[in-house]
Amino acid sequence: MNFSNKLFPHPVRLLAPMEGLTDPLMRQILTQIATDLGRPYDWSVSEFIRVTQHVLPAHVFYKYVPELLTASKTASNTPIHVQLLGSDAQLMAENAAYAAELGAPAIDINFGCPAKTVNSHRGGSVLLDEPEVMYEIIHAVRRAVPDDIPVSAKIRLGYTDTSRMDDIRGAIEASGADWLTIHARTKTQGYKPPAYWDKILAFNSLPIPVIANGEIWQHSHAAQCMAQAGTQHLMLGRGAVTRPDLVARIDTPDIDDTRTLSWQALVPHQIAFLQGEAKNDTVLIGRYKQWLGMLSKGYPEAQTIWNDIKREKNKAAIIAALQNTLRAHGSLTMA
Repeated sequence: MNFSNKLFPHPVRLLAPMEGLTDPLMRQILTQIATDLGRPYDWSVSEFIRVTQHVLPAHVFYKYVPELLTASKTASNTPIHVQLLGSDAQLMAENAAYAAELGAPAIDINFGCPAKTVNSHRGGSVLLDEPEVMYEIIHAVRRAVPDDIPVSAKIRLGYTDTSRMDDIRGAIEASGADWLTIHARTKTQGYKPPAYWDKILAFNSLPIPVIANGEIWQHSHAAQCMAQAGTQHLMLGRGAVTRPDLVARIDTPDIDDTRTLSWQALVPHQIAFLQGEAKNDTVLIGRYKQWLGMLSKGYPEAQTIWNDIKREKNKAAIIAALQNTLRAHGSLTMA
């Protein structure tokens, strides 16, 4: 089933699934910012849920996608699709069917994860060397879930090289996938620049929408990507974490400063992140420092905060440091 007319009436902008980064808390923050700036994400995709030996219990799905309990949407009304990772077609199908029962609005299948621990267990990008298995998985999932629930796949250009691109394209076309997202690098190329957007063009012969992903950090990158890849649809990853207003900047290059996100406007969101739910403060602080390190690529003020709190282990002290930056600018907002 081709959902291009139903779900793609305009160029879509998606927030990428990134393991250990775009978890439910980060999704909540980033989708809220995008919505507040007037260019909400069309949807986001969950971190992958690994399928190995059995149908996972509901609590596992709720752990990775708590949005299933709120109509599969974030607080800002952004839909969240459920991503599965595994190599057993029947198990993937059974888990996809259960995710659909729990309320998943769409199922995405991960063939792009480059992590060694995942690949060594025959998951993620290693399956790009087995297009016949990719076909079996997608086809089984498509048959297992209701017709009105889209099934998509996320891939890279190949595992060690791009020699199997034609086979991968053929597997996707025969599988019944409703759309395809492509990270424009091989597994071996990892996240090292550049991204080879032009190679996505070869997939545009598919009768389904193609979404481009990889190395989009600013408006000019998005424009180049869309031109070289031959698609108007984009998935934003690390660039969206580094500059949470990236999605608005892409579609409005001359955007008014009032619709971009200043450091002062971002600070309350950082405090909200630190006040989010987590197993313990140590985990939350570690996650925040990870985000702050990425923010330093987009905001010089982040480097100043980093220098102040890089060894700090007390959450209240970190929040106080952030509030001090607002006082310095006369714009203290208690969160």
